[in-house]
Amino acid sequence: MMSFMWNIEVLVIALVVVRISHWLYQWSNPNVRCSGKLPPGSMGFPLIGETVDFFKPCGFLEIPSFFQNRMQRYGSLFRTNIMGSKTVICTDSDVIFEIFRQENQSFEHSYPDVFVKVLGKDNLFFKTGDIHKHLKKTTMHLIGSEGLKINMIRSMNQATRQHLNWKASEGTFDLRDAVSSLISSYMTTKLISNLKTESRAKLIDHFKAFNLDWIRSPFAPSTWKIIYDVLKARKGAMQVIKEALKKRKESREQHGDFLDTLLEEMEKEGSIYDEASVINLLLTIGVISKDTTSVATALMVNLLFKNPKVLTELKREHEAILQKREDKEAGVSWEDYKYNMTFTNMVINESLRLSNLGSILFRKALKDVEIKGYIIPAGWIVAVAPSVVHYNSQIYEKPLDFNPWRWEGKDLRSVTKTLMVFGGGTRQCVGADFAKLQMTVFLHHLVTTYDFSVVQACEMTRTPFPCITKDLLINISPKSPK
Repeated sequence: MMSFMWNIEVLVIALVVVRISHWLYQWSNPNVRCSGKLPPGSMGFPLIGETVDFFKPCGFLEIPSFFQNRMQRYGSLFRTNIMGSKTVICTDSDVIFEIFRQENQSFEHSYPDVFVKVLGKDNLFFKTGDIHKHLKKTTMHLIGSEGLKINMIRSMNQATRQHLNWKASEGTFDLRDAVSSLISSYMTTKLISNLKTESRAKLIDHFKAFNLDWIRSPFAPSTWKIIYDVLKARKGAMQVIKEALKKRKESREQHGDFLDTLLEEMEKEGSIYDEASVINLLLTIGVISKDTTSVATALMVNLLFKNPKVLTELKREHEAILQKREDKEAGVSWEDYKYNMTFTNMVINESLRLSNLGSILFRKALKDVEIKGYIIPAGWIVAVAPSVVHYNSQIYEKPLDFNPWRWEGKDLRSVTKTLMVFGGGTRQCVGADFAKLQMTVFLHHLVTTYDFSVVQACEMTRTPFPCITKDLLINISPKSPK
């Protein structure tokens, strides 16, 4: 009897071991129902995959070791499992550009679940195809070229001039926070112009509390506290917007703001907009417009301070523009921005290339796609890494140097095969022109009106998403009249 029971126990243990071994084999070697072979790579540990290694921090001007190690072993296309998703990662500029080109044909916009949770499942930015095209067209009324030229640039000038004037009397201040505040001050009014003073202040506070600092390692102890605070701010902002939407619908008053535009869209037959999506769109624009642009501006000023030769040339360009201007208080005109700021554009391009704020972007394969002799199965996530392209020594000479002159005589558009700071294809960031214009306006007022000194330089890590660990603290003082 004892022998029989022992044999049964051995058999059960053997079956469990076989089953676990089979499961581990399937995890490491995903069963793909298609002809062709998967890209090389590793799926990591069961359940967590290679997520821990993916989020390992590195320096500001470094390619994360997660990418470096796998590129050396597998090449520019490799498979992995991160954040619970079977993923193929691409670091080749031509292939990345082709993936962008095949948007809505072979690939679609996709995000890990944590992004959807924080930004809201009703958020139209997660939509694809015709819905996204319509969304982009609507949003361009606000932050597209015509909207910026007609409605936005004057407000940018006024808010920037006013906020810098306040900061000049305060002593040391956080530049990222200052830019975030000045953007929120005018963007909130552009979104909903008839808010009462108390409601407007409350919405701005919620926008500021709803930041993107949560995009970091899920294993950092502070991350989940930040996500909780962000979700709380999101709830508060949505409540303010919901009340404003309700009052506007009831009053039928026209205020010439973006809420008017969205209400008109809501009333059209077959509209993609409902109350929830309108609220989420207003929230997302309010948050993203100030968050990414303020970080980019802080990093740019940090780089300028460390490179006096670049700063001198930048000042020379802006002083020349100022001398030709009849009204010295007029601020940046659209004509100045488009035709007279070549070096400024070079500085912004180079700053954005080094900053790499869009370090990794996510897509999903809609069907089995063959790339470089490998198959990316339908349903798999495709993570493209423009940041690796931007630091590629075969594309950029001395890629870690801040050298705006590398852009002299070259294409200064936002997107090329070797510069993809705003993504690419039909999903190129709709706020690209807004961000570059606001950075230009801020630089103009800073270098023509003030002298500045850095009290604390900006420090940043990548996880692989950018994360500021020390904010840029500066002092500014009015220039002495010449």
